[in-house]
Amino acid sequence: MKKVFFTLTVLISLNINSQSVEFQEYDLDNGLHVILHQDNNAPVVVTSVMYHVGAKDEDPDKTGFAHFFEHLLFEGTKNIENGYSGWNNIINSNGGTFNANTSSDRTYYYEIFPSNKLEIGLWLESERMLHPVVSQKGIDTQNEVVKEEKRLSENQPYGKLLEVVVENLFKVHPYKGTVIGKMEHLDNATEEDYKKFNKKFHVPNNAVLVVAGDIDYDETINLVKKYFDDIPRGEDVERNFPVEEPIKESERVKAYDENIQIPAYVLAYRTPAQNERDSWVLNMISTYLSDGESSKLYKKIVDEKKMALTIQAISLAQEDYGVYIVFNLPQGDKSFDEMNKEIDDEIKKIQENLISERDFEKIQNKLESQFVNSNSSFEGIASSLATYYMLYDDINLINNQIEIYKSITREEIREVARKYLNANQRIEIEYLPKKK
Repeated sequence: MKKVFFTLTVLISLNINSQSVEFQEYDLDNGLHVILHQDNNAPVVVTSVMYHVGAKDEDPDKTGFAHFFEHLLFEGTKNIENGYSGWNNIINSNGGTFNANTSSDRTYYYEIFPSNKLEIGLWLESERMLHPVVSQKGIDTQNEVVKEEKRLSENQPYGKLLEVVVENLFKVHPYKGTVIGKMEHLDNATEEDYKKFNKKFHVPNNAVLVVAGDIDYDETINLVKKYFDDIPRGEDVERNFPVEEPIKESERVKAYDENIQIPAYVLAYRTPAQNERDSWVLNMISTYLSDGESSKLYKKIVDEKKMALTIQAISLAQEDYGVYIVFNLPQGDKSFDEMNKEIDDEIKKIQENLISERDFEKIQNKLESQFVNSNSSFEGIASSLATYYMLYDDINLINNQIEIYKSITREEIREVARKYLNANQRIEIEYLPKKK
C-alpha cells in the first residue's frame, strides 16, 4: 500500500533508551486482543490492527488474497462511501496519515492522528473489521491496482529474485509462494471467494488492536468497547502446514531476468522459526558478516579483493521458517564458484574459531542501536507490540529482546554457524541476464 501523507507528516521521536515500554493488554469477549501504550509526551496517537493472515494462509490455487485485501479493505464500508477516496478524505480532513502492509505471516493496518482524533481512528478500524464492502466493483478496481504493482515490482532489476529463492528453498510449505500471488488466481476468483476469505480471517479473534501514544487508559478502554465489543467472533483459524524435510545436498539453480545486466549470485539456507533462539543467533551472524562496509564479507570481497560490487548476508525471520541469504553482484567475470569459495572461507572461520571479543561487542552495539531505533516512535512501538504478541507469542520482547542478544555467547555463534550454514544445506542460485 502506498503511504499517503497529509497534515501530520512527522513522527515524534521518543527517548526510550533508559526506560521500558509500559503497556496494558486484555481480551474482549469476541476474542480481540487489545494492547494499550500510554505516552503523553507528544499529542499523537497510533491506532493499528494486525490480522494473523498472510500469504502462507492462502489456498495454493487462490494465491494473493491476503495482499489483495490489504488494498480491498480500503474500498469503503457500510458507513464510508466512495471507496478509497472516502477513506482518504476522512483521514486527510482530520490531519492523519495511514498505511498498510502484508507479509507471508500477517497483514497490518494503521493510522496516525493528533491525539484528539483517537475516536476516529478506532471507528475506522472497527468499520474495516465489521462493515467492509466486498463487491465486484471494488474487486475489479483493486485487481488493476495490484496488477500494476506486480508489473512495477517485476520490472525492477532483480525484482523476481526473492521469488526464485523461496520457490526453490521450500518444497511443501506455503512459504514457497510470493506475497503478491499469481495474477491468474486473482482474475479467476469470484466475489464469493473473496467474501469467504474475509469472513474467515478478518475477524476479531484473529487480530490484535494496538493503541499507542497520547491516550488516557480509561477513556481508551471505553472507546474500544464502544466500537469493537459487538463485532461477532469468527470461527477459530486452524493451521497445520506441511513440514519441510532438511536439505542434505546442495542444489544449483539458474534463473534469468531481462531487466539486469550484472548477474546475482545467491546462497540460500532454510533456518528455524523467528522465535527460536537460533534465529536470534543467525541475526548476529548476518550482522557480523555484512552489516556495514567494515563487515567481514564486504571488507574482504568488495574492498580488498574487488571481486564484487556489493555483498550482503541477510537473515529473513518468519513465523514458521527463516531464510538466510548471502547475495552478491560479482565484479567483472568472476564465476559463481570463485565467489562461493570466498564466502565459504569466511563462514568456515566462524565455524572453526570464536569471533574476537571486539567484533562481538560491535555486533551487540549495532543490534542494540537497531532495537532502540525500532521503538523510537509511536508507530514503531505499535508495530512492535502487535508483532511480538502475534508472531512471537511474547509481547515482553519489546523490552527484553536486547537481553537475548546479550545472553548469546561467542560459542553459540560458532555452533549455530556449524548447524545451519553448511555447503550441503543450501540452494545455490545463479540469477543471470536474459539474452535478448
